[in-house]
Amino acid sequence: MTEQHWLHPLRPADRDGRTPLARLVCLPHAGGSPSFFRDWPHHLDPAVEAHAICYPARHHRFTDPAVTAMPDMARQVAGALAPLADRPLWLFGHSMGAAVAYETARVLTDAHGVRPAGLVVSGFPPPHRLPPAGTIHLRGDDAIVADVLDMGAADSALLAEPELRELLLPALRADYTLIETYRPAPAEPLDVPLVVAYGTDDEDAAVPAAEWARHSSRSTEELPLPGGHFYLQDRAPELLARLSERILTASAARDGG
Repeated sequence: MTEQHWLHPLRPADRDGRTPLARLVCLPHAGGSPSFFRDWPHHLDPAVEAHAICYPARHHRFTDPAVTAMPDMARQVAGALAPLADRPLWLFGHSMGAAVAYETARVLTDAHGVRPAGLVVSGFPPPHRLPPAGTIHLRGDDAIVADVLDMGAADSALLAEPELRELLLPALRADYTLIETYRPAPAEPLDVPLVVAYGTDDEDAAVPAAEWARHSSRSTEELPLPGGHFYLQDRAPELLARLSERILTASAARDGG
């Protein structure tokens, strides 16, 4: 599988004929696809190239086998991202995507010798605060759909269409299996700066940045914004303005600017 299957350009490098100062790769939530981030380039600094990860069994990859184990997912995503490391590489993951981004950062470092310039974990508790293994993936389709609708993702409205629901459910079940069986192995802190973003009304994810800080030997910043689990749907302009500033400041420091 080539990296082209995994990567969906949101704003390609040659859009303005300029070399990007940094790259931001977005990893979606359970059941999510690159389309969740389609408007992000409008709010992101033009100097930041943007991509989204497309997990198998959705979007343009409906016929690709779903991935249901975190080690397999992180290994394949890292393999797709390693060629992008000629520029500072930032990972942004929301909900399940935050866990995938965290594990991908480890694989990039350990297996590819690539240290991400930054990791943004959004709407997800730190590894040592994960709840007991979930069981929703073991139940019927209605249980999965109900949980997705309860969280309020805008793209979950597609589940109201019976034909689309049948297309989306295999990916949803795979993602729920992956995240509900995810148990991170003990590991040394990442040598990567962290940004911890969350909605202030999201009880499961609104933990102090100090909780995430134990998983990084570098700086950890907290970025709370009003809203629930999918706060980023309404707060994308503010979120991306803050992230653009953080990414470009880090890039300037790296280049001695």
